[in-house]
Amino acid sequence: MPKIKQFTLFLIILAGLFFLFGPEIIPENFSPQEILSSVENNDVIIIFNSGGWGNTPLGKAQDFAPIIDGIQRTLSERGYNSVVIPFDRTKNTFLGKMSGTKDFLNSFDFSSEILAKDLEFLTENLPDKKIILAGLSAGGAFTNKTMEKIPDKTKNSVYAIAAGMPFWSEPCPSENILFLDNNGKDALSEGELKSLVPSLIKAPFRWILSKINGQNFTFSQAFHASGHDYYWSSSGVGSPIVTFLENKFR
Repeated sequence: MPKIKQFTLFLIILAGLFFLFGPEIIPENFSPQEILSSVENNDVIIIFNSGGWGNTPLGKAQDFAPIIDGIQRTLSERGYNSVVIPFDRTKNTFLGKMSGTKDFLNSFDFSSEILAKDLEFLTENLPDKKIILAGLSAGGAFTNKTMEKIPDKTKNSVYAIAAGMPFWSEPCPSENILFLDNNGKDALSEGELKSLVPSLIKAPFRWILSKINGQNFTFSQAFHASGHDYYWSSSGVGSPIVTFLENKFR
């Protein structure tokens, strides 16, 4: 076997071993201890998780930031002050993304465990505060998995809004979670393979074209599932969120 092929095979095996047995790469997130003093004037803590790799800053999350803004406005109208705290699932490095991919394939078992423990700490030390987890797409699946893991003593203080959760994620049976699927029009949430497969085939070409045009799409942006856009003004988004919050924050 030529040396170049041997070297390539070695790299593939090494990458596979790292993927399977390598350490988890933990992104830098909020310290629960630091939050205790920083949320004194707020009644509600909103923990934001984006789609894709789950590391998009709120200010750049054009697909989900308006939903977060709508949640805050609704809470404010009911007399609640709120603060938004991001939670990153993936460190924005090559090794971080490999670790994030493994976590994704394991249904966010690792990252959700970290957040669940943080939530337990926060609810024990801030018993008068409420917490809302809000996630889009893969972030919705992560939010759902976290709600599965929080202990019973924490559940009364934690609520969740999961938008566009992929169809392979099993919804957590909790009255404190609102699942949004654009009134059944989201192909990714509904598992409409006739729509998803063509989108998946076209995604690499859209991704490359965006790089050429200077748009720099992420792969998740290039893979555009029908009905996977969530707008506050849509009947299947803003209205159900308002109703959910009105019922839970009386």
